[in-house]
Amino acid sequence: MNDQRRELVENLEKSGYITTSKVKEAMLKVPREEFLPDNKRSYAYLDSPLPIGKGQTISAPHMVAIICEKLDLKEGMRVLEIGTGFGYNAAVVAEIVGPSGYVYTLERIESLAEKARENLKRTGYKEQVKVVVGDGTRGYSDEAPFDRIYATASAPKIPAPLKDQMKVGGILLSPVGTDHYFQELILIRKISENDFETQNLGGVAFVPMIGKHGWPE
Repeated sequence: MNDQRRELVENLEKSGYITTSKVKEAMLKVPREEFLPDNKRSYAYLDSPLPIGKGQTISAPHMVAIICEKLDLKEGMRVLEIGTGFGYNAAVVAEIVGPSGYVYTLERIESLAEKARENLKRTGYKEQVKVVVGDGTRGYSDEAPFDRIYATASAPKIPAPLKDQMKVGGILLSPVGTDHYFQELILIRKISENDFETQNLGGVAFVPMIGKHGWPE
């Protein structure tokens, strides 16, 4: 076990970002340094977002913890991620949903998707995560509906296809806002096919979600 990883995870737990053993164990197990460019590996266990190229970032560990906790992930769930990056968040989610679960993750930038595939294969998550190149704002109707959907980029509003592709009883988590530098993290529960409960979890900062139902390129 990497000592810096353990220290980071313990600090996230003390700070209240990690509240369940399943999220703690997943973040202890997944090596964040394996999902970073070589020149950023030494910063892997700083609680900070880091650039990974093409104007994209890997989320800060505390935000990964928030996402995993608020999604209330369970073993066997089918999850859709919008914004793969280098694959770290998908690996943590895959660790939580276990071998009976599955993560589909959409990345619009092909070079990042390819790097994510390499990272996931090297760290042992290839069989649990499928990386798809495409417009994340359209969702992934081929494998819908999903138990959980989350986005690692912000749109002016929740893309309608994502709400359509949720299972009844499912949860969707996404940053939303018209400011490219500050948004609000919105949690949606699907009560019935046409009814949703919405909760605002507070301010966040994410890169823009580019696509048909997001921001123009």
